[in-house]
Amino acid sequence: MDQPVKRRRGDRRDAALVRDLDSMHAFFPLMMPNRADNEAFIQEVIDLTAIEAYLEQKNALNPEHKYTFFHVILAALSRTVQMRPRMNRFIIGGKYYDRDNITFSLIAKKAFSDTGDESIVILKYDTDSEKPAIDVLHDKLCDFVYSLRTTNKTDNTTDILDTFAKGPQWVRQLIMDVLCALDRHGKMPKDIAREDPYNSTVFISNLGSIKLNAGYHHLSNWGTNSVFVVVGEKHMQPFYDEKGEATVKPALALGITLDERIGDGYYFSKTIRLLKKLLTEPALLDIPAKEELNIEY
Repeated sequence: MDQPVKRRRGDRRDAALVRDLDSMHAFFPLMMPNRADNEAFIQEVIDLTAIEAYLEQKNALNPEHKYTFFHVILAALSRTVQMRPRMNRFIIGGKYYDRDNITFSLIAKKAFSDTGDESIVILKYDTDSEKPAIDVLHDKLCDFVYSLRTTNKTDNTTDILDTFAKGPQWVRQLIMDVLCALDRHGKMPKDIAREDPYNSTVFISNLGSIKLNAGYHHLSNWGTNSVFVVVGEKHMQPFYDEKGEATVKPALALGITLDERIGDGYYFSKTIRLLKKLLTEPALLDIPAKEELNIEY
């Protein structure tokens, strides 16, 4: 279990105030206050050869609840944030904060149709788990999706929105103004903050599951989410070796939108290198989440 975090003056309920900023980053939120105005977009194409072999091996041992590319990507992102903690940083109210937990938000459809209901899934990655990183997220996601598709229940986020939506327009606007003010000061009601997908470490959209390619997705000034990842559809494409010779391999594109204020170019570059290493050597995701990965990247 996660240990309770000791709070200091200036901390939020869900994050610690960053107190050791250099002067340039201290002024960034004042000069450029809006998250959506400070986006950096990175697109990477991943060779899926190693992941396909890894999944074939994993699924031979667990044919009932299969592992997918999406589980591998979630686990790789989790490990990346665990090892690159500034990626779990956010800015609100002109201040930097380090989030306490690593969390993911995604949208799940009960049925692939125009009228199929959507539900919001919020997953917490347990950094102190003795289970492999990929199993932590695979099991949680399978449990949630099974519950979602076998019951008529809605997710908690939808329940909250349904309640707010019953009022007239001016009441909804007043509610949003009050919630924005509370969030800037870290006073958002727990039940609302916990179920808000825009308060997650990474908001991830699996567009490949609906036959779309990866691309840019904006960040939002609402909430605290600093990283949005879009997963594209699996396809075949040529990869070139050092001699310039091409080999056609299965591939998948990732579109990653970041709040550029939470790091610098070098930090982002090294983070992407780590993510790509984990995706090209997926066996690393079988190491228990609580164990440190001593790897070069």
